[in-house]
Amino acid sequence: MIRFFDFVFSLIGLLLSLPLLSVVVIIGFFDTGSPIFRQQRVGRYRQPFTLVKFRTMKKDTASVASHLASKDAITRFGRFLRRSKLDELPQLWNVLTGEMSLVGPRPCLFSQEKLISEREIRNVYDSRPGITGLAQINDIDMSTPRLLAETDAKLLAELNVRNYFHYIVMTLLGKGSGDRVKG
Repeated sequence: MIRFFDFVFSLIGLLLSLPLLSVVVIIGFFDTGSPIFRQQRVGRYRQPFTLVKFRTMKKDTASVASHLASKDAITRFGRFLRRSKLDELPQLWNVLTGEMSLVGPRPCLFSQEKLISEREIRNVYDSRPGITGLAQINDIDMSTPRLLAETDAKLLAELNVRNYFHYIVMTLLGKGSGDRVKG
């Protein structure tokens, strides 16, 4: 049932946000010269997939988890995209294609070995990664691997249609601050 909702909502979201996506791409060209950001992430069953987002950091920024990146790497437009969570919109494509869900554990980088290990212990990789979830609305990010993995496991154990919609609504209402970047 959740996959059905993922498909329908991501398709509708992409169609309705197409004008906004176009504007962000145009502004992004002026901001960084390359508005779309693609990165290999750990997906379901630890399979790699290419996550798609709007670029919020300078083009030459090292590919590290957000909590390890420098605040200076974020562009002014990127700050706006992160605050408004518009940088996540292109991930609706990942949801539409079945690589992600709207609700689930945020996909990490393959270099985040501690988090991968903690998630494996808790069978988190048996599910699709998501755009939002329990950890995101509670400001738990990838800088605390064990807590994040425990929260992800709790999310998955308690995930039902009601919670699915709850996490989406809480995210749309601005709950959670997104990925932290060091000062």
